[in-house]
Amino acid sequence: MVSIPLLYFLVSVSGASVLCLEILGTRILGPFFGVSLYLWSALITVTLAALSLGYALGGRYADRGPRLSRMAGLLALAGLWVLLVPWLKHPILRVTGPLDLRAAVLGSAVVLFAPPLVLLGMVTPYALRLKARSVERVGRDAGNLYAVSTIASVISALATGFWLIPYLGVLRLTLLVAVILLLSASYAFWRARKEGARADAVLAAALSLLAALGGGASLTHARALPPGLLWLHDSPYSEIRVLDRPDGTYLLLDGGVHTIAGFGMGESHHRYVPVLESCELMHPTPGRMLLLGLGGGVVVQAYHQAGWKIEAVEIDPSVVEAARQYFGLRPQDATIVVDDARHFLRESNERWDLILVDAFGSSSIPFHLVSKEFFALAKEHLTSQGILAMNVECRQWYDPLVASVGVTMEQEFPKVWALPTQEPPNTLGNVVLLSVMDPNFELPEDKLPRPLDFINDDYEHWRVVQMNHAWANRFDPAELNNGQILSDDRNPVDLWSNAVNREARVELREFFGDSPLLR
Repeated sequence: MVSIPLLYFLVSVSGASVLCLEILGTRILGPFFGVSLYLWSALITVTLAALSLGYALGGRYADRGPRLSRMAGLLALAGLWVLLVPWLKHPILRVTGPLDLRAAVLGSAVVLFAPPLVLLGMVTPYALRLKARSVERVGRDAGNLYAVSTIASVISALATGFWLIPYLGVLRLTLLVAVILLLSASYAFWRARKEGARADAVLAAALSLLAALGGGASLTHARALPPGLLWLHDSPYSEIRVLDRPDGTYLLLDGGVHTIAGFGMGESHHRYVPVLESCELMHPTPGRMLLLGLGGGVVVQAYHQAGWKIEAVEIDPSVVEAARQYFGLRPQDATIVVDDARHFLRESNERWDLILVDAFGSSSIPFHLVSKEFFALAKEHLTSQGILAMNVECRQWYDPLVASVGVTMEQEFPKVWALPTQEPPNTLGNVVLLSVMDPNFELPEDKLPRPLDFINDDYEHWRVVQMNHAWANRFDPAELNNGQILSDDRNPVDLWSNAVNREARVELREFFGDSPLLR
């Protein structure tokens, strides 16, 4: 008779591994595709489909002759596949990378995660066949086993997101899951041998132990960084990389570039940053500025040098750490608050002369920061002469995303302008949407510096050219006639952003090539 506590233990290991792998999938694939609706949908689809197939196969496999050694073999095979995932990842992504984003995400998820998830799905019905003693107890036994598996999944989901990924990192945790599966299988093989299983269980146990030892050895080298990769960190919100290249220092969140400091510390290579900085020229004297989304902190440093009093809100404390350690952000530059931008505004009673929104997830603007409810909230925190400016990444100047965010802003503000930065207009880049509280506000174009005044300063010349280009090509987003008002209830910004993300990831791969800095 198979030990009932042993069956519960093995079912718990299986259930916990399933949810851990599903969440790990966002971090394994996220740096290549962005953590988007597509990625979550693909991982949930693959998980549910694989488990369904596993349940069906597991029941049939158990009916062919239930033995503990066979159930242990399922865990061992799943562990061996998980152990290979870090090495299979890049060859598979090279094959799926050229596909459409949806096909690439789904294909990668199927190849990397379906095999172990099918095997893990087979464990619980197999355990039920081993445990069931009579027809009268089948219902109770099935309920208990699935309850134990689900409870283990719940605990695993909380532990993975709240503690394990932030403290262990993705690679270490992936290998740890493999080791736990293999050691659990080895213990089950040993118990099966004691209970009279065939001698081949000994060989299987030995192979599982060797694989586990190999995985354990890999754990000691999991965080070795290639030259040029200054920092690799898994926070509760994203995978963070800081790259040192000849053309500058890069901050990447889940594989998307969020900051480029190139000409000098605190100076940005992103075309939209000088346009955000030009907003300070719209005020006669420096005032109070609120930045929602810190990134590397280059915008903060520019406004600090101009004499503004700055508060910045950043949801991820690890991004704050990266800005201070690698991008020169100092404590005196700004008051930094770690919080969600909208929550911060809801709890604050302060008003600012200028609010800049530069908050991006790995693949899109958070939808709750582009709704009419958000803009109404932001308006409450502006002074009578206040300005709200928002950075939007888009596929072209006249993107539906730009039009929709623009017309939504116009529900709360009397004047809104779109300031494009990319050239030519039909290419991927950024548009800064600027809105004002004063209906009589006139653009003080005479305050814009002239490029010829900085002909001997490469950075300042480039910066001023970006400002003048954006203001000279400004337009009213409402005139595009292809936007819709965004709300908390109806907000397709994620879908538009996925199209942007698809093009951005292609450009990113072309720019970095097969660089070891992204592995």
